[in-house]
Amino acid sequence: MTETVLAGGLRTGLGAFGGSLSGLDMTDVAGRTAAACVASAGIAPEKVDHIVFTTTVPSDRDSLFAARVVGVKSGIPETAGALGVIRACASGLQAIISAGQQVDSGHSRIAIAGGAESYSRAPHAITTLRGGVARGPAQVEDMLDWAYRCPFSQEYMGDTAENLADDYGYDRDAMDAWGAMSQERALAAQSSGFLARQITPITIKTKSGSVVFDTDECPRADATAEKLARLRPAFREGGRVTAGNSSTVNDAAGFMLVGNRAALEAENVAPRARIRDWTVVGVPARIMGHGPVPAITALLEKTGLSIADIDYFEINEAFAAVNVHAEAQLGIPRDLHNLYGGGISLGHPPGVTGVRMALTAMQHLEDTGGRRAILSMCLGAGQGMALLLERV
Repeated sequence: MTETVLAGGLRTGLGAFGGSLSGLDMTDVAGRTAAACVASAGIAPEKVDHIVFTTTVPSDRDSLFAARVVGVKSGIPETAGALGVIRACASGLQAIISAGQQVDSGHSRIAIAGGAESYSRAPHAITTLRGGVARGPAQVEDMLDWAYRCPFSQEYMGDTAENLADDYGYDRDAMDAWGAMSQERALAAQSSGFLARQITPITIKTKSGSVVFDTDECPRADATAEKLARLRPAFREGGRVTAGNSSTVNDAAGFMLVGNRAALEAENVAPRARIRDWTVVGVPARIMGHGPVPAITALLEKTGLSIADIDYFEINEAFAAVNVHAEAQLGIPRDLHNLYGGGISLGHPPGVTGVRMALTAMQHLEDTGGRRAILSMCLGAGQGMALLLERV
């Protein structure tokens, strides 16, 4: 039987909105990152037979064909297949899972899976021009604004975090404390070199020469709980969700090698982890942040495991309310939960977040000798997803 495993992986630093990566085409950044992922594993590009790619907001002319474009730009053969996938905030995880399914079914032997976002370059749209505007100005709409609104209620995603806090009684102090902790942990992971191990440098040409971008751009040493407490609510008058306890807006790319274990080992590529199982559930869109709770519960029931059997958890910090809620409902120990920062401090580009989380989990298990990690996130429009990785 085929044993599908995860091997090498790399990502860019997570760029701030309007930051270091904002002037680059998304597919160029993605192609360079995918090529670096393959090269770092020591495998010849012609051995890769498929790319699975995700991006949640098309940002350039070639974005609608992004999987194929990125594959060609990465240097893998033109004969390789290309698949585009999307699952909202879990899109990066879905790319890895979909590549694994390709391998499981025998349709691929060695694939690269990942994604990229360039939210700084998200277009504006005029949706009425195709049929003609009778009179007056045409309304220009922001496609990035579309991405941050619930498609059912048109609330911002931050409003759904407010709903979650309302329904379950979480206070702002707990959210701000989580935000400050995320910053502390991210800065510690930067200074220790933990995060640098998963980052490939990107050379950016400027008017005065070239600069190398190789560090996550959003962690802030000044984001203490005391300072976060002074921030105004971002979504509601008197609310609890602020810029300091919410994820940031980012540009980035990240990829992982997914393949048949025998095929990878024949190329002298060591497997690092396997996908044990995964779950996706639906939840009410108005409290999308609840998603990780039933997703993780279903995954544990499906695999016959308990919280105590898991050595590391990373739950995407879309909003601190999501993590506070998951700990309260599931009993997740804080000393095993998001130890290296997350969406609040590092950033949350949806096509890349799942890849970053998987890289972090694999490093943690390797560094500590742990066996199992669960990665989970809430998804806009009301879903939860959870993935169980096991160290090989």
